[in-house]
Amino acid sequence: MSTTISPLAPKTTPTMPAIAGVRLATAAAGIRYQGRTDVMLAVFDEAASVAGVFTRSKCPSAPVEWCRARIKGGQARALVVNSGNANAFTGKSGREACAFTAKLTAGAVGCKMTEVFLASTGVIGEPLPAQALDGVMARLVADATDEGYVDAAGAIMTTDTFPKLATASARLGGTTVTINGFAKGAGMIAPDMATMLAFVFTDAPIAAPALQTLLREGVVDTFNAVTIDGDTSTSDTLLAFATGAARGAPRIARANDPRLVPFRKAFNAVLADLAEQVARDGEGARKLVEIVVEGAVSKLSARRVALSIANSPLVKTAIAGEDANWGRVVMAVGKAGEPADRDRLSIWFGGIRVAHKGARDPDYDEAAVSAAMQKPEITLKVALGLGKGRDRVLTCDLTKEYVAINGDYRS
Repeated sequence: MSTTISPLAPKTTPTMPAIAGVRLATAAAGIRYQGRTDVMLAVFDEAASVAGVFTRSKCPSAPVEWCRARIKGGQARALVVNSGNANAFTGKSGREACAFTAKLTAGAVGCKMTEVFLASTGVIGEPLPAQALDGVMARLVADATDEGYVDAAGAIMTTDTFPKLATASARLGGTTVTINGFAKGAGMIAPDMATMLAFVFTDAPIAAPALQTLLREGVVDTFNAVTIDGDTSTSDTLLAFATGAARGAPRIARANDPRLVPFRKAFNAVLADLAEQVARDGEGARKLVEIVVEGAVSKLSARRVALSIANSPLVKTAIAGEDANWGRVVMAVGKAGEPADRDRLSIWFGGIRVAHKGARDPDYDEAAVSAAMQKPEITLKVALGLGKGRDRVLTCDLTKEYVAINGDYRS
């Protein structure tokens, strides 16, 4: 957790309203960090519907495997998250740490182990000292309140520079329901599933299968459209919980229920807000970069081209240097493996066209482009001229600070 807040951080922290049926607490267990909280608990008064999406890494963490094995049960009574240690690449001891944590939590909450969900973030390859949780679990349960969102977001931070929170409300039937979320992530970010760690809570009465569909569809253009460095974590987890405690709201069993339309919009807005905050907190970032690709043969093709650009160290370092180096963008388009035609290609930086139909734009103005590149938020647009496919992804620049952070991280 950095003491220097990203210059791209939101200017204000949202006020997080209480959500009936869920309470949160944090504690300092000393798992890795000293002098700060490093574990959070969310406890549900009654069984909540749960849905989740997880990393596509072929080397997933023990908590990811734990959650995958239990998500089909569709019910949750508790969520435990620790920072400082990812409990990944930890073999048998990692699985035992999950079982120990779940048993400890189930006993303190009064629920089944299968109703306890887990997530961990931090260093990979070091055994998780789960016994440290034994000294704080009872206090976590006792201290849990419905006002604990900001503290919970802070407890799960690693190299993050600010807590990431979002909230929204929507009408469901004749009742107003609330959606709160928080996330962590600043590096090792190329989710292709969900993200790093993120947790969303609502008092809407939505059955687990419907919630799972909402979540799976919602991440496509939010968390899955964010990349910091092209590296997918072993631990990526996004869990959504619906307590059903909103009085008067109709119970939703199907994701295509027309009454869900306003809720879906608000739910996706929370995901999008959190995803953008992750991009704003990219390790060492000084620029928030939106990559827009249009004129592709399909949306999927546009996404692949956009990610090729967003993950290019050469493009990202050029942006860090405030250099509208369209030659590097051409390179990234060409290496994407998607249909492209050099002589139809046009490129814009900050709304200024710098290249057109395979050559430098005849009206190119170095001074105007340089001014645009000095802004903290930049849109880089590419038009392929081949079809109607369009997509966008968020990323950030790549600075010397990113190297410094990751050079020092484990030590």
